[in-house]
Amino acid sequence: MTLSLTWDSVLAWRCRRQWLHRPAEAADPVAVVERLAGVQAQVTSAAEQAVAARQAEPDPASVRAAVAAKRLVKTWAARGTLHLLEARQAPAHLALLAAARTWEKGAWQKTFVTVAQLERMAAAAYEALDGRVLTREQLTAAIVEHAGDPSLAAHIGSGWGAVLKPLAWQGLLVYGPNSDDENRVTFTRPDTFVPGWTGLPDPGAAARVVVPAYLGAYGPASPATFDQWLCRGASKKAALRQWFRDLLDDGVIAEVEVEGERLFARADDLGSLADVADFAEVRLLPAFDQFVLGPGTADARVVPPERRAEVSRAAGWISPVVAFRGRVAGVWDGDGVTLFDDGVPAAGIAAERRRIAAR
Repeated sequence: MTLSLTWDSVLAWRCRRQWLHRPAEAADPVAVVERLAGVQAQVTSAAEQAVAARQAEPDPASVRAAVAAKRLVKTWAARGTLHLLEARQAPAHLALLAAARTWEKGAWQKTFVTVAQLERMAAAAYEALDGRVLTREQLTAAIVEHAGDPSLAAHIGSGWGAVLKPLAWQGLLVYGPNSDDENRVTFTRPDTFVPGWTGLPDPGAAARVVVPAYLGAYGPASPATFDQWLCRGASKKAALRQWFRDLLDDGVIAEVEVEGERLFARADDLGSLADVADFAEVRLLPAFDQFVLGPGTADARVVPPERRAEVSRAAGWISPVVAFRGRVAGVWDGDGVTLFDDGVPAAGIAAERRRIAAR
């Protein structure tokens, strides 16, 4: 019999799965990043705050320590944005992004570089980063010299890193430690930098890691929702269906019904989904938090459609949000809180603001 659920119970379950109840396990930043299937790190401080928001004793410095210890890897991942990934999970995330082969699309090549140019870049980066850590300027010079193509310099030097993303997804580069000048990023090869780096698995094996990880934090969900989170819907549809079909056939995931909608959840989560404890704590979450990015801002069950523009702003900015009962109930900043829901307890907001101020 298919488990039947309500969205209220699903959203309460997600809050606990995303460790918004601040369990003891969340003291380890690596465990938080793994639980959330990665934490967006386009803004480093936001990633640190996302972890701290889930810790009973907020410790943003613990994230920096985990990165320095190479337990967390910083690289371009879901949706082409910078993420922190748990080092053992990172190859699987990258393998699924590489499987989409988005750099082979005509529009991408017209805007950036051709496949042939990218192949020369890949060969050059592989050689240049062998056991070395290079700044963007040093990597640019090495690639241009190796490829014999000066036109690549402007593309590589772009702050958005568009032409470096396919190299990251193929496991050819990750962010290295900060240079002496903290504002200058560095790059290196993961297989010569990250202890125990396994290389990229095939996409089918990668899906067995990433799909359950996603559903364990943001499920129940559809394959389409998963794909929007992963790469804005760019996965090959036959492959996407096969990933879910194989996991279903093997009993790793199961179908559930949420208010008439057929979705997928991890089989191991069916018991906790069927018996959900209420979660009525207020949480002030930072910009770019996975609470919003996991389901996506278009999910009307999480973000009120009429307030979406206040959450998803210009230039891809995702506002800090007030989370209450599994939904976005407002936005906030250093100046104050704008509530979408009059039912949010004022005492909960005040407690969260005191907590943030004390960091």
